[in-house]
Amino acid sequence: MDIAEEKPYGWTMKIDALKKRTNVLLEKMKKNADLTWRSICRIGEEDPRRVLHSLKVGLSLTLVSLLSLLEPLFKGIGQNAIWAVMTVVLVLEFTAGATLRKGLNRVLGTLLAGALAFLIESIAQETGQVFRSIFIATTVFVIGAASTYMRYFPYIRKNYDYGVLIFLLTFNLITVSSYHVHNYVLKIACNRFYTIAIGCGICLLMSLLIFPNWSGQDLHNSTVSKLEGLATSIEACVNEYFSDEVVVHVAKGESLEDPIYKGYKSVLDSKSTDETLALHASWEPCHSKHCNRFPWQQYVKLGDVLRHFGYTVVALHGCLQTEIQTPRSVRALFRDPCIRVAGEVSKALTELASSIRKHQQCAPQILSDHLHKALQDLDTALKFQPRDLSGVSLSSVKTESTEWKLKRSSEQVKEAERKVLRPTLSKIAITSLEFSEALPFAAFASLLVEAVARLDLVIEEVEELGRVANFKEISAAGDDQVIVVECQKPERRINSAAPLENHFPTHNSIRR
Repeated sequence: MDIAEEKPYGWTMKIDALKKRTNVLLEKMKKNADLTWRSICRIGEEDPRRVLHSLKVGLSLTLVSLLSLLEPLFKGIGQNAIWAVMTVVLVLEFTAGATLRKGLNRVLGTLLAGALAFLIESIAQETGQVFRSIFIATTVFVIGAASTYMRYFPYIRKNYDYGVLIFLLTFNLITVSSYHVHNYVLKIACNRFYTIAIGCGICLLMSLLIFPNWSGQDLHNSTVSKLEGLATSIEACVNEYFSDEVVVHVAKGESLEDPIYKGYKSVLDSKSTDETLALHASWEPCHSKHCNRFPWQQYVKLGDVLRHFGYTVVALHGCLQTEIQTPRSVRALFRDPCIRVAGEVSKALTELASSIRKHQQCAPQILSDHLHKALQDLDTALKFQPRDLSGVSLSSVKTESTEWKLKRSSEQVKEAERKVLRPTLSKIAITSLEFSEALPFAAFASLLVEAVARLDLVIEEVEELGRVANFKEISAAGDDQVIVVECQKPERRINSAAPLENHFPTHNSIRR
């Protein structure tokens, strides 16, 4: 009886466990599906042009597939339609400049390869079978070696690397595949060229005429956003350094949400992107009144200067996370001039971004007198308050690292204490110095002054960009100034007692 009673109970436990596992599995699947959908939406929200580009690629593949799906077109082209499909997949890029560059490279490489293959085959047919094989093999070797070596030239690698690769591939395919078939080189070369031209034509149609994405405009907007990001970062960094609230620094993985880090991250990672956008922009046709005159390489130079400025902001951000910090009471003595300097630097960067966005030359007085006054006040404060920096009592001020070590020493076992013994002794040796807690602020102040010096280099590059690109000169009144003209209607006083007088000339007075 006991065994009979235990069996249903055991099956009940197994069923409950299976239900729990099923519920957990369903919850994980639901959570993963939700995260996947959020990631898909987030990518589209970051740049809605990605959705349009995906639709354009799908539409291009549909159009080029009609070469095989429609019977009249298939009879004329045949199996060569697959080359048009491959061309759309390989050539159609996100921006018009990239598509135009790859499309022209592919057409030019195919045309030259077909012409050279036809020439080689014409020469080889005049000889015997053995000499023809040797001649074609030798030609394939020479052309392959020479084409590969040419790809190492900087100019060719930068502009025509894809074209040389297509030339090498097409030449070998036509030459080798037509060896056993006489009078076949010209036919296969023409068919290949026609299908690739159709594919490139569809790609150019989609890139240039249907919601085009211009590399030059992307580079222009990227430069503006980098200036604005640096302006936000340096101002937020200085405000946080002198903030009265204790900022708890998060882990490395969570630092991506830091607004200071977000501001300069795009600047530090922009070198390859700027060079690629500038290269693609040089291939784009004139699509506005500005694009044909824009020196895209000047944007790359400006990006280099902004990167060096970003290194200074990174160093300032690092001062917020040092183990030894200057006491807040000492920092407060220099708070006002430092915040004013950072505010003026941020204001200058914002004005530079606005001038580039509007295609205007920057104002001559972009470095205002307020910045020089703030620098003089900071210099005066550093000169007349050296005792406040050197007379810090280390016994009364404890750094966060010291408190952390005391807490760890009371909680950890002896083995853990041995591991931290050496860094603890080194920190004690550092904090025993007279200027140990004044040096962090001295480094912060020197970096802030360095940012002002690098700002001058940024302004020079922006002025050079405006001069070379023929930006319009800023008006004396400024574009933001609005002149309001009010038209006031004159009052009419009508007195019922007095008759109305007519002041217009009469007909008789005119005749006189």
